[in-house]
Order: sequence, then structure tokens, then C-alpha cells
Amino acid sequence: MGQDAGRPRLGLHLDPVLLFDENGTLVRRFGAGLLLSPHGIGVDPDGNVWVTDCACTGGSAEAAPGKGHQVYKFSPDGKLLMTLGKAGGAREPEYFYQPNDVLVAPNGDIYVADGHSSREGANARILKFAKDGSLLASWGKKGNGPGEFDQPHALAVDSRGRLFVGDRSNNRIQILDQDGNLLDTWYQFSRPSGLYIDRQDNIYVADSESGSVAPGRPEWKRGIRIGSAKDGSLTAFIPDPSETTRGTSAAEGVAVDARGNVYGAEVGPRALKKYVKR
Repeated sequence: MGQDAGRPRLGLHLDPVLLFDENGTLVRRFGAGLLLSPHGIGVDPDGNVWVTDCACTGGSAEAAPGKGHQVYKFSPDGKLLMTLGKAGGAREPEYFYQPNDVLVAPNGDIYVADGHSSREGANARILKFAKDGSLLASWGKKGNGPGEFDQPHALAVDSRGRLFVGDRSNNRIQILDQDGNLLDTWYQFSRPSGLYIDRQDNIYVADSESGSVAPGRPEWKRGIRIGSAKDGSLTAFIPDPSETTRGTSAAEGVAVDARGNVYGAEVGPRALKKYVKR
């Protein structure tokens, strides 16, 4: 049974998408029977909900062979509208294998960050689709050079249409234009697990691994860094409540509401925290 023996298997009968109101009251839930390991989530300009199934949690793929590694589009009330990718996973030139995040641009183009593993030969690329789901382009490969990726873990887009990629295992953010050309590379936001850019071009970057999973830069602290997507300056920091953990902690996913409240999705503690702006 291997290293996952005795560990609970993911239940396909559970609803993986949960909608809460601002007070934390559950409003709606959906998606049961589809996702092995929901990983990235986004809402498009029409209110549709997009979810990636990374199938990267221990034992999940073995528990349900022929499922996972896909991207799903749901209506706001949970009706499945579109599925991208081959069930059970696919390597290049097919797609996907462990898709991390999905983002729908204002013009309807769909971007998917593909490749959760850092192992040799793993997928590490960005795919661009038209609004009807047809593949338009694919950029990048595994590596640490310009335009290469190692765990492209998170996506965000700014008001200028630039695509920000959280290139996690390379400890950087790479900024691309909509044709995949590299515009800039930022290291000042540490190790990016999650990205969010609001309408004012404030950028929020979640680091859930520095000093624990990835101890290479001891001066980097886990937490949420806040700055400007316009010039890359840093303005604020929300530290990880735990300073001693050896695993992933603090927020891995991050989002911000219209009032400026920051939400951190914590994989290690399995919690969602809301930080209220003072």
C-alpha cells in the first residue's frame, strides 16, 4: 500500500467548492463526484467558478484511476459548463498533468499553470485557451532560465493585461505579456504559492514554504506580502502565525474582497483566515 497506507483517501462524494457569506455562513456547495484534489480556483467576469484538479494529494489518483488532472468551469450555482484536459492526466503536447491554477482574463482568454511536481521531466508550462476551450498557445518548460518554470503555482493579471506567474520552486514571479513574452522577473516577494492583484493593482503574494519546506533563504519569512504590481514595491506584510513549523503553513492561496479584507487559504492547518484591514 506504500507511504499512504492508513491515511484517509479523498472522498469523491464530498462537495469541494464551498461558498460562504462575509460572516462565514455556508451559502452553497457543489462539485461532488468530480474532483480528486481541488487546487486552484478563480471566478471569471461573468461569475463562473473555475477549479483545477491537481490530483496531487497522496493517494488521490490511486483511489480513483482515470480521474483528475482537469480544469472545470461551473456556473455560479454549480452547474458544470466546461471541462478542459484529459481525465487521468496527459503529458505534453496533450494536457494536463497536475494543473495548479486557472485564470480567466477580462477578454475571456483562459490561462492554466500546469505542473505541480519539481521532479525531472515534470510538466512546467503555461497554456492559453480561447473562451470556447480551444488551445491557443503553450509557453515554457521545466528549468530556471528566463521563461522557464519550476512549479508554476499561481496566476494573476494586472490592469495592463500582464500575466503574473508564481514560479514557486524558482523563488520568483515572472511577468509575461499575453503572447508569452517575458517582461520582467521579481524576487522581492519571496517564494510565491499564491497571487492576487486587485483593481488598484495592489499585489498580494502568499509564501507558505520559506524557512520550512524551502529553507534556502533564511531571511525570507512565511506570510502574505503586499505591494504594487505597477513597480514591484513592498508596502505591508502579514506574518505566518507559526514560526516553528517544518511543513507548509500560513496562506498558500490568497484573495482580497472589495473592502480590502485579505483571505488566506492554509493547506497545512487546513483553515481559512480573514485579515481585516485596520
